Amino acid sequence: MTSRIKTILAVAMFGMLALIVTPRAQEKEAAETKGEVKPLRALMVTGGCCHDYEVQKLIISTGISKRANVAWTIVHEGGGSRDHKVSIYSKADWAKGYDVIVHNECFGGVKDDAFIEGITKAHKEGTGSVALHCTAHSYRAAKTDEWRKMLGVSSYNHGPKNPIIMKNLKKDHPVMKGFPDTWTTPNGELYNIDKIWDTATPLAMGKAAGKENVCVWVNKYGKGRTFGTTIGHHNETMMEKTYLDLITRGLLWSCDKLAGDGTPKPGYAPTAATK
Repeated sequence: MTSRIKTILAVAMFGMLALIVTPRAQEKEAAETKGEVKPLRALMVTGGCCHDYEVQKLIISTGISKRANVAWTIVHEGGGSRDHKVSIYSKADWAKGYDVIVHNECFGGVKDDAFIEGITKAHKEGTGSVALHCTAHSYRAAKTDEWRKMLGVSSYNHGPKNPIIMKNLKKDHPVMKGFPDTWTTPNGELYNIDKIWDTATPLAMGKAAGKENVCVWVNKYGKGRTFGTTIGHHNETMMEKTYLDLITRGLLWSCDKLAGDGTPKPGYAPTAATK
């Protein structure tokens, strides 16, 4: 299937997303009233240079909600800028009310250490984090290491655009349950990982253009958990079932809602309305 056709399909998913996001608020209120398990509350922060975030925010949110009980809020800012400071991060309690933050942003030029440490503080205090692709390069111009500590890796550049051969390093880890021994992405950019922090656990290795780098990992940061992957530059990769299954398990793990067999814990499987 061509990239153009896949993008058209992703746009078509927008209507499905609208049906998911709006009723979800009503579902949450009803669940609270009945004492049922509430959907996980996810905030996606997206935007910045070099990627098709208009389509990707729909691919990610819709794809995950078909696999897990998740209610979404999406903040998309910054256009194609590298140095935009997302407005929600300026609030002292910016993550209040959310179980997990999905970072799919690309703001590598931001150098404001205090601003960045305001972001990471919420994760250190226990809010789950999912870090996708260029998130690993965001805030890389800053002096503070807190963003890199929160991610669990340090990365500053990437290789050429090539399909990436991913090797499963931890088949028994719940996040990697169901992931094949090897999987080749349709296309991609393999990020160079300069440092893996002691708190991080590599889960998959990527190989492209003769180089190998860790491309999937989990990390502990204070009271918080981070799932990270540098995979996901192209829409066609993000739309693959293998990719969406992986990041859904990663999101559930970051909230401690992933069972040992790689399935959602009770109450966190997708609802009938979103399957």
